[in-house]
Amino acid sequence: MGALPWLLLLLLLRAAEGYSGDDVDAEEVVGVLQESISLPVEIPADEEVENIIWSSSASLAVVIPGREGQPTKIVLTNPRYQRRVSLVGPDYSLRISNLSWEDSGLYYAQVNLRTSQASSMQRYSLRVYRRLSEPHVSVNFEMAAEESCNLSLACSVEEAGQDVTYSWISRDDCRDTVHEGSALSTSWRPGDSVPSYTCRATNPVSTIYSQPIPARSFCTDPHFPEETSTYSCLLAKGLLLLLLFAILGAGLWCVRAQRGCQTPRTRKLERNRLRLRRKEQPSPSLA
Repeated sequence: MGALPWLLLLLLLRAAEGYSGDDVDAEEVVGVLQESISLPVEIPADEEVENIIWSSSASLAVVIPGREGQPTKIVLTNPRYQRRVSLVGPDYSLRISNLSWEDSGLYYAQVNLRTSQASSMQRYSLRVYRRLSEPHVSVNFEMAAEESCNLSLACSVEEAGQDVTYSWISRDDCRDTVHEGSALSTSWRPGDSVPSYTCRATNPVSTIYSQPIPARSFCTDPHFPEETSTYSCLLAKGLLLLLLFAILGAGLWCVRAQRGCQTPRTRKLERNRLRLRRKEQPSPSLA
């Protein structure tokens, strides 16, 4: 690159650094840690772009559209974005890959137009978040004197970062109730319906749920009606099984008894048949 283009580039960088952009509303952009984000550029219709100067807390890159079939050039001016910056689409949107926490902040795009000899400043506020992992739930319980069970639930996400909200979803009798906050205190008495509690953690890029936690798994009582009904059910099944075996045994005995009763009668019939056959045979004639 000759001396004149380098001088032009230096002037462009100084212009970008001298423009604060405080009078421009920032467009909110949300990115995911270690993923990519695109910063779109708005170009007026029927306008030809001379160049686009990108900057953040310091200069970032300069985009120079190609002329007469030449490819568009992007000159990186910040080594921190080395191999992480590229262009997307015909509007010269800037893509930043492999996002880090340090990439959060304000970004500016100074679009210099060749046709009207005008410039516009576009401002972006980039926030980077991590996708949430499954919430961790801790449970404390206490059996009170009046046979009620007091539950204290706490929900947290490892390396959650900022802007994380927590809520509890309790399911009872096919109805869902939402309780805001990472902590939940509740009570349960034997004989009541058995609710389950699920923690929900949310940030701008993800929502994740914990495994349902039934209150009964921590609050147990030997006189709980459901347990009594379970034992009664098992006992009834056992008695029914014994009854089936008794009916089967009685049936087999009846079959055998019936066969035993029919055997003498069958023999008597066979003897009668033999006698009839003998009577029907003609006696030998005397010569």
